[in-house]
Amino acid sequence: MEFISEKLILISLFIFIIHSIETLAYAVRLSGARVRLLASALSLFNLMVIVSRMANMMQQPFTGSLIDNAPKVDTLHFVESQYRVIIGASTFGTIIGILLLPTFIAIFSRAIIHLSEERGSIPSLIKKGLTFEFMKRGIKHIHLPRPSYLVDIRLKDIPIRLFIINMIITAIYTIGVLSALYASLIAPERASTSIMASGLINGMATILLTIFIDPKISILADDVINQRGSYTNLKAVSLMMITSRLLGTLLAQLFFIPGAEYIAWFTKFIV
Repeated sequence: MEFISEKLILISLFIFIIHSIETLAYAVRLSGARVRLLASALSLFNLMVIVSRMANMMQQPFTGSLIDNAPKVDTLHFVESQYRVIIGASTFGTIIGILLLPTFIAIFSRAIIHLSEERGSIPSLIKKGLTFEFMKRGIKHIHLPRPSYLVDIRLKDIPIRLFIINMIITAIYTIGVLSALYASLIAPERASTSIMASGLINGMATILLTIFIDPKISILADDVINQRGSYTNLKAVSLMMITSRLLGTLLAQLFFIPGAEYIAWFTKFIV
């Protein structure tokens, strides 16, 4: 297809990495609770978040350049087609993250223990992780999710409201930058204002995740470590959050155009 370019493939790869990492970040808390080293797990979690945010920063200028290189004829349809491919990459990245979740729970469990032994030195952990022996052992832990992974997980233990909130926030976060860029085409006289709105949208989505989602998972992990809760319950909620995240990337396809139109309308009150 004519709208598929090398630049679009590169951007989609960045988005794929971002959503894979953010999905696998759920494995860190599970691993931390599993080996009872939650504080060390959070250090590894923060490293993953930094890598994800860096990839997100790197892809944004390229994503914006897709508009600059768009044809003058039928520009809106051309850019929409490209941006929907990027949103699809977020869904694919999330799916890969889900498939790799059992593997990374096992790998992160060992990485957290090694991080503790290295007294919190991330560079030392990375150096050890790049050794042939360490990678050889890591390969042995690679396996896809099995039906047994869902044993003892009950639907009544899943908080539906949290499921829906996480799905909506994920959808907003997924299309924040894309809708803001597309809004600059809808309202070209307020293009700069629309583009800068992306930071506000993603910032609000991050704040909502911090307020509604992260504390819940952290408390469940603490309960497991302090023997006040079960690992199965923590695993059930984590799987629920990952599933809602996947559905959120699909919902983003529906939110994309309405989100752009809302941003274009809202900028009238700013300019």
